[in-house]
Amino acid sequence: MTESKIQNPKSKIAIWLAAIRPKTLGAAVAPVLVGTAMAWEAGGFHAGAALWALLGALLIQIGTNFSNDYADYLKGADTSARKGPLRVTQAGLVTPTTMKRATVLVFALAFVAGLYLIWRGGWPILLIGVLSILSGVLYTVGRYSLAYLGLADLFVLIFFGPVAVGGTYYVQALEINTTVLAVGFAPGLLAVAILLVNNIRDIEEDRQAGKKTLVVRLGKGFGIGLYAFCVVAAVLIPLWIHLLTEQHAWAMSVLVVVLFALPILHTLLTEPDPVALNPLLGATGRLLLIYSIVFSIGWVL
Repeated sequence: MTESKIQNPKSKIAIWLAAIRPKTLGAAVAPVLVGTAMAWEAGGFHAGAALWALLGALLIQIGTNFSNDYADYLKGADTSARKGPLRVTQAGLVTPTTMKRATVLVFALAFVAGLYLIWRGGWPILLIGVLSILSGVLYTVGRYSLAYLGLADLFVLIFFGPVAVGGTYYVQALEINTTVLAVGFAPGLLAVAILLVNNIRDIEEDRQAGKKTLVVRLGKGFGIGLYAFCVVAAVLIPLWIHLLTEQHAWAMSVLVVVLFALPILHTLLTEPDPVALNPLLGATGRLLLIYSIVFSIGWVL
């Protein structure tokens, strides 16, 4: 992209859309949808709280993406040899200073969006919000960042899982229970699967940059196996809950997502070209959205 094109307002919009990474936003939407469906079924649905929770989740995800774009460039993880989708800082389309400012702005907006939720839910929501933003920043920023230590998968599981689902439920119903938290692990597991596709594709670049993801530490085969485990565990959670409670049988319809996951696993197992794995990021994001929609409908039936 030339400098003249960058000056075009439409090109600027395209640049920032690339930085936002729309294909990853399903990870923010899914737990809010699941938590809202569970609040609805329990008679605690609150439209205002649900909408503000969704906005806050999206802003935290975007802020994390901006922070990752900025930090991976500075640490040398994103280079001209990158196999994945465009990273605007590495490509020279946005300066590191501008990306840093954008990151601060988006996280500030996320905090502002959470003020109503804090007013409604009290200090637990303040704690969740602060920790969520902090984990987004520490994902790749700093000497001991989560992604570079191989801890990102655990934090994605927790914060895109029971924390997000439980927080969404709590700000609406103003109570929480173990079933909600248990269900929360399902979208968390599938969010980890999105991360695994990224890390499997980037294993060589991450190894060279000293980014010790679980895939770098334990190998590509482990990453593919963990991807399969995340999908299977996610679809078994509603079955487990039904066996314990004899309720919400329709939620087990999420078993259908296994059919969508099989082609993804086949590609991960057979495709040696990292570039060919790029479509799997969006495919896994869609898998998460399909799961959350099917689960939500099944839960309220």
